[in-house]
Amino acid sequence: MDEQLFFKKLNDLCTSKEIFYFLSSLEVMSDTMASGALQRISEIEVGDNGLKNPGLLENEVFRALCFQFEFESSKLSNTGLLNALQALIKLRIDPQSTLMASLLSESEERLGKGQLTAGNLCALGESLLELEGPSCATLEQIVNRMQEKDIERWSPQEIVMVYKILQVTVREGKKWQKLLNRLNSVTLHTVSQLSPNFTSVILNSLVVLCQTGAVPLVTALCKHSVKHVPYFTDHELVNVLEAFLYFGQKVQIFTHALEAHVPKSILTMHPQTISKVMEYCCKKMILSKPIFDAVAEGFISNADRLSTDQVAAYIIPFGTLNYLPPSASSLFRKLETVLHTHLRDFKPHTLLNLLHSCVLIQRYPINFLPKIFSPYFLQKLQAQPPGLNRVVMSQLTQLFLTVTLECPFYEGPKLLSKYQVKAFPTPHSSPDVYLFKRVKTGLLYLLKKRIYFASEVSTPYFYVIDIEIKLDEEGFILPAAQLEEVHRRIALCVDGQNRFCANSHNLLGEEAIKQRHLQLLGYEVVQIPFFEIENLQNTRKMAEYLHKKIFPCTYGLSN
Repeated sequence: MDEQLFFKKLNDLCTSKEIFYFLSSLEVMSDTMASGALQRISEIEVGDNGLKNPGLLENEVFRALCFQFEFESSKLSNTGLLNALQALIKLRIDPQSTLMASLLSESEERLGKGQLTAGNLCALGESLLELEGPSCATLEQIVNRMQEKDIERWSPQEIVMVYKILQVTVREGKKWQKLLNRLNSVTLHTVSQLSPNFTSVILNSLVVLCQTGAVPLVTALCKHSVKHVPYFTDHELVNVLEAFLYFGQKVQIFTHALEAHVPKSILTMHPQTISKVMEYCCKKMILSKPIFDAVAEGFISNADRLSTDQVAAYIIPFGTLNYLPPSASSLFRKLETVLHTHLRDFKPHTLLNLLHSCVLIQRYPINFLPKIFSPYFLQKLQAQPPGLNRVVMSQLTQLFLTVTLECPFYEGPKLLSKYQVKAFPTPHSSPDVYLFKRVKTGLLYLLKKRIYFASEVSTPYFYVIDIEIKLDEEGFILPAAQLEEVHRRIALCVDGQNRFCANSHNLLGEEAIKQRHLQLLGYEVVQIPFFEIENLQNTRKMAEYLHKKIFPCTYGLSN
């Protein structure tokens, strides 16, 4: 039978019984046809849990096919040999059997003689990865042979397979970097042809292989991934998100694609995928209300099925990005139930991060703070990485300050002074240098003398104030260094873009709690956000703006 007609008929068959009947009606077939039949059987009979019908291995036609491959392996074409090997691996044929030994021996012999094409090398590499895993010594030999081939002519499938092999065989990146550079360059021109799976696999390989120099390829793949967002599997989407995070990519249309996809899929998505979506939003400071609202609903429905790490991954971004969803009351009731049930299952640092994120958005974990401030828990924190470093002690201090200022009814254990920091080292707290300089210049124009305001002032309450102005009882400005007769203290918060969510006027949680606490500590907090002052054209305009913000009840500037 003509091969083209054979494969057309073969692909129309849907059971192994039909395939065996079809094969037994043929007098002669090529090894390519026979291996194609084995591949079709493996496609039909192998499911997620292995072989659906183990009895098929005893079928006479199947055994006859295997007999031919075992005893005539040296006469097979490269395609017939390697397709048969792939199919038999999928069908879980014993790797120690004489059949598999014969096919593997013949394949390795042809590899050594340089008789395999790029496509053959990829097929063999895929089979060996499946059979022996990344420790297989022959994989390195395959990579060596690959270097001799004309990469420019490879198909996307061959490109993807080489990335997969390199990903597991490369011990020293420099050794194969020349090959990787060629591969990255060729792949750049095939990006538009890549399927969701191929896009995900290549991005994952670039992460594992630390290809930070392949910026054009990474950028092209990340942009290309946008159209595939609805079609990625959970595992593929996780790979893509990890690549965005690793390479620092931020593509707004990718976020829009996530916003369209996640809310529709929230109840069917794997919790680990949702966790990765939230990590992506949190690290990129992206407050996406459609995603956060959907995740809140998903948490309310499925929280009992989540691991403790997944619980934290779902909830922490709400605090970090300072957002309460419409379902906040149900969300935090559910979180409290989960904490009551699984409190002892949380790792110490995970629990601290989770409870700290809650207070950022004024959700107070009063029932769990006695545990957090207990010597036993603090010892556990110290014993596990990263231990009681400055960030961890800052979280503990801010929790303690929160209950002191916002929960005066709390009567549980206090945080011992040795676990408290003198100032909070928050990553976004430093003022924007350019903005800060403009505000100080405007203040100098307004107040005439530099002695009337102080910048970056440490307080006894762990916070650092960007600019402080002191007033006496009658409202007159005092020199910043004066300590007596201070009746009012004004804290200016010069909030650059780094203190807000990306492309948003929504303050981050760490800045929102700081301004809230300063007010509770008696300061008059005046916020100077970047979006109100970035278009002020000169110092006088800035001074007029500051006058209205700081002293709204007094007359304007004099000439």
